Amino acid sequence: MARIKDASVEQVKAAVEILPLVEDYVRLRKSGGSYKGLCPFHQERTPSFTVSPARGTFKCFGCGEGGDAISFVEKIEQVDFVGAIELLARRFGIELEYEQSSPEEERRRRRRERVGSLLERAAAFYERVLWETDDGGAAREYLASRGLGVEICRSFRLGYAPGGATLVERALQEGFTREELAAAGLANRRGNDYFQRRILFPLADRKGDVRGFQARKLHDDDPLQAKYVNSPESELFRKGDLLYGLDGAARAIAREDRAVVVEGNTDVIALRQAGFAPVVASMGTALTEKQLRELGRLTKRLYLCFDADAAGQEATLRGMELAVRQGFTVRVVPLPAGTDPADEPAGFEERLAAAVSYPVHRVRLEHARARDRDAAFAAIRDFLASLPDSPERQDALRLAADLLDLPPETQAGLAPARGSSRTAGVVSPRLLDAGRHLERSALAGVAAHPELKPALGELGPEHFDDDLHRRARAHLLGAEPADGELTPLLAELYALADEESITVETAEQLLLRLRERRLQRELAGADERRLVDLQQALLKVRTRIREFA
Repeated sequence: MARIKDASVEQVKAAVEILPLVEDYVRLRKSGGSYKGLCPFHQERTPSFTVSPARGTFKCFGCGEGGDAISFVEKIEQVDFVGAIELLARRFGIELEYEQSSPEEERRRRRRERVGSLLERAAAFYERVLWETDDGGAAREYLASRGLGVEICRSFRLGYAPGGATLVERALQEGFTREELAAAGLANRRGNDYFQRRILFPLADRKGDVRGFQARKLHDDDPLQAKYVNSPESELFRKGDLLYGLDGAARAIAREDRAVVVEGNTDVIALRQAGFAPVVASMGTALTEKQLRELGRLTKRLYLCFDADAAGQEATLRGMELAVRQGFTVRVVPLPAGTDPADEPAGFEERLAAAVSYPVHRVRLEHARARDRDAAFAAIRDFLASLPDSPERQDALRLAADLLDLPPETQAGLAPARGSSRTAGVVSPRLLDAGRHLERSALAGVAAHPELKPALGELGPEHFDDDLHRRARAHLLGAEPADGELTPLLAELYALADEESITVETAEQLLLRLRERRLQRELAGADERRLVDLQQALLKVRTRIREFA
């Protein structure tokens, strides 16, 4: 590697102030003449990392790491001395001078510099086309329709690719080569611009240097079907290494000690426009180890807010599992189906307040995707058994008991202590079937006492877990004819009513129990806006149940 001249090194050292440099990575608080925070080099709960602006040094009394501003950059960015000096030189706008190096080393360095410069010039070109030409008119209209203002779009350097070979020809005129255009991912094999008639989102690293682009489809006649197209993977651009918006969010993440990860670039822009700063996007993929390593230098508190569709759920799950393994405290922000974080950016803090812990979200997910209740029980039991005891685990345990409709005495079997026998506390099938029996007995009571059909009609299909029970409800209400599957169940209901001597009062109580069960489940996943109403409704139902005693 080329050696930087001593005069350039001294120039960089003279320009560096350690406090603002470290604050880009670590949340610090003043403590006497120094500043303290959580060490970015090891996991800790009590701050033992200090920065002394007067001395220009940092020291962690937990893991022993220490040094000056340059050694801090070496450790935090995982670069050598030369790499740290180059990073700081770019930050402070210092032109470095190098000693003579081998022709091959010099060629590689110059190539990276020129490709990086080409990417920066391309971003500026796309910006001008978007804001200063007629070609960008449709793109400007689209951004306005999404509620994105000019100021915020300019701050994210959004652009528009006009098509043809416009960029390629401009770059060739400025002295760049076709090989450099290909290396930057800006030209296709036919020599035309790689991006055609699309909105361009520059993808930058944490320092703000453009590494590639993401292009959004704008026109129906676009030959590419994909809504989003990224730059080709290259020496400078690897999608899994970058988090969209991190260059502008790093300080806020460190200052607020939290990071929110959303799926799309426009979500980041909309939230930033609404004044919410500590947000980045994973650009439609599950979080990677490199992305989490970048975030882990700033905070260990993570909020995941991905779309509610199946792909979004799977991305959330993979990101959660990896983040938990890396020591993050993870919470999941629930989104209604068909919505994304940018739909109501001004109220995003309210959504964060309704975020649930990783164990709670995982229990909900395991229950929702299980083929039946027995499979859900097994999956949830295995997951809870893998967790150490914590308030979050207890919350998840209570939710699981509600979802599976288990009485309190069975919770030990649902979540045995870690290290205990796999068979310890096994729940019997009879107890696990308690919910099914409640549904069937309630239906038997209505079958035996038709005057209770209005009370049954007040309960929806969602009050019954068993699909056949839902059909029996519909039949008793006159909405579905009996068939070969339903007729045997109806006969069983009449027999059950006689066998258990279900009276009108007992049947009314059973229907109230179904309503109570449903309200308990809704409470387990309710946000603050619905919490009070649901609690009041549950109190009324339980009061009515007690009246039968």
